[in-house]
Amino acid sequence: MTKNWFRVGMLAIFILSFSLRFWGLNRFNTLVFDEVYFAKFGNNYLTHTPFFNSHPPLSQYIIGIGIWLSRYFHFWQDPVNSLTGSLLSPWNYRWTNALIGSFIPSIVVLLTYQLSYRRSFALLAGLFTACDGLFLVESRYALSNVYIIFFGLLGQWFLLLALANKKRWLWLVLAGISFGASVGTKWNGLWLLAGAYCLWILAWVIRFLQSGISSIFKNSFSNQLPIQKLTEINAIQKIFYLGIIPASVYSLIWIPHLQLDKTYGFIAVHQQMLKFHLQLGGNSSSVHPYCAAWYKWPLMTRPMAYYYQTTQNIQDSLPVLGPPLPPGTGKIIYDVHAMGNPILWWFGVAAIVFLVGMLLGKILVYRIIQKRFFLPEKLSVDTWIALFLVINYAANLLPWVKVNRCVFIYHYMGAVIFAFIAIAWFVDQCLHSYYRIIRVLGVTITFTIIAAFIFWMPIYLGLPLSPQDYQLRMWFKSWI
Repeated sequence: MTKNWFRVGMLAIFILSFSLRFWGLNRFNTLVFDEVYFAKFGNNYLTHTPFFNSHPPLSQYIIGIGIWLSRYFHFWQDPVNSLTGSLLSPWNYRWTNALIGSFIPSIVVLLTYQLSYRRSFALLAGLFTACDGLFLVESRYALSNVYIIFFGLLGQWFLLLALANKKRWLWLVLAGISFGASVGTKWNGLWLLAGAYCLWILAWVIRFLQSGISSIFKNSFSNQLPIQKLTEINAIQKIFYLGIIPASVYSLIWIPHLQLDKTYGFIAVHQQMLKFHLQLGGNSSSVHPYCAAWYKWPLMTRPMAYYYQTTQNIQDSLPVLGPPLPPGTGKIIYDVHAMGNPILWWFGVAAIVFLVGMLLGKILVYRIIQKRFFLPEKLSVDTWIALFLVINYAANLLPWVKVNRCVFIYHYMGAVIFAFIAIAWFVDQCLHSYYRIIRVLGVTITFTIIAAFIFWMPIYLGLPLSPQDYQLRMWFKSWI
């Protein structure tokens, strides 16, 4: 694939993402799900209204900036509501999320290309990310999670760029700032930084096993892929660029909030935040009907409804506030479901399992042939790609195993993004296979993912559905 076609592909993916996120952004003139917190909090910064924030404040700053900037726009200003404390159009407090969410598939393309230098693989990863429902839903409302992923992936991309460029310090600074911004959105942004640390440690372990202890003091090999140069970053650089800088950025992010609400200082506000999250109760439906433990996320057994209203006909207006019609009386259903593209998620999990099996198989082969634990001087490109994806997936999923509070499916977003890249890798391998049947398999998987995205799109965008069409998309009772 030529550079020009690669750029055309990137542009097409961005246009697709941008269009789906901005189209009908004003559809529900109310606060959807956690917009009751984040949209209000963003506006509180503009009205100088003190409040307690149970999360780091960066996403609310950005939402607030979006509200402030939207005052200078002269379109999409109707309808309006005062649910945030000011008279605003839903577009005013949603557009920054839609814009940031539009860029995530493009960042996935750039990250994947920097990881592999394979253009077709990178475009497939971006396309699959653009065809996911949970990322689409989270991008269309004033919520926080897209900012975690946006800044975290930027940090990963900048890190790979640092390994490939002469001005390494500059890209490492940008990586540290991005990781700090990710954690400054929510604490679980830390897992994207943890993935980078785990890969760095693993790279040193691999180098040790390749040639023995003496190799630690030798110059690193000149490798083609940036990820193979991780050991060129020493411990002091790692601590400074990906430790001190992220921590400093995180601390600076808090200054405007602490100036607004002086009830707690920096330490005290974190103590209160931790206390708040520990009081959220156990991870069961008795606490919240959509609580979903970490092991339910990969197979998507418990997605959640962010918005649900019924009307008698498609011409009826939706209430700004108020419950839906009594059960059985509504003939038209408006539902916004925070669920991924089922086919994409299930194929993605299968691809991660495949990569884990591939890595274990390689380790076993090395052990049998070499009769020792040292590895060959150079690992294959696909082995490094597999390590990158599996380590990052695990780093963003496994920390939730010990979490006892009520958690939701959107906490899986940091891990599932690497599952999207994993299935893109598998499909790309199929499309470049010598065997026709394997190439057909790659094409089939791709079109099945796209078709599934189109099929479930009405519940991502909140389009009107008949009860029969709604039930057709609810394959399992646990989805409702």
